[in-house]
Amino acid sequence: MTLIATAACAAFQPHAVVFYAVTISMVVWLNRFQFWFWTVVKASLEGRDAQAKLAVTEERLRFSRDLHDVVGHSLSAIAVKSELAARLASGPAAEEMLEVRRLARESLKEIRSVVRGYRTVDLNAELRSVRAVMEAAGISCALELPETALGDEVSTLLAWLVRESSTNVLRHSAATRCRIKVASTGGWVELTVSNDHPKPPSGTAGNGLAGMSERVAAHGGALTAGQSDGQFTVRARIPA
Repeated sequence: MTLIATAACAAFQPHAVVFYAVTISMVVWLNRFQFWFWTVVKASLEGRDAQAKLAVTEERLRFSRDLHDVVGHSLSAIAVKSELAARLASGPAAEEMLEVRRLARESLKEIRSVVRGYRTVDLNAELRSVRAVMEAAGISCALELPETALGDEVSTLLAWLVRESSTNVLRHSAATRCRIKVASTGGWVELTVSNDHPKPPSGTAGNGLAGMSERVAAHGGALTAGQSDGQFTVRARIPA
């Protein structure tokens, strides 16, 4: 009875009704703000994690290049020098130098095997990382992948192209949507990366696009890039 009486009294007091309405509105607003803040924090953490994974992948590629260039060159020189020494020597000394050459060549093969392992990049993992970075930047990212598995060399090249293309989207556009598609048909693999709201063309191709074109051409493919109907599209076609 007391609660009913209190409610009845409140019904006849306009200031009480206004107070309750304002309080309820503030509670609803605070709940929405907390949800929005939680969403922003979650997206920021996911984007930071994705950027860390991309940095690790880039460091692996740099390490593999340095390892191949430095150690591989030294082992090749040892193999050549030991072969020359074996020709100039005779008896047991020549046999030992030939053994040195054999060991150097075997070590070189092992180094190249290790380098190939470091250079191999998981395309699906790379795409997930790129999408997380895009979404953390407020860009909706749609992915389309082929059902058939791709070779390690092709996957690594595509992963590198996706990373470079996504970097261009983040740096050279005000994109809100991005679409990444990988299709495999007729012995060819085609990668398409498109985004909206590109910046006006500067008249000269950037180093990123030039580097991508060279890498694709070295693999026997072709790369095109340009704006059309408010979209900027990078398309690479390489043999599978």
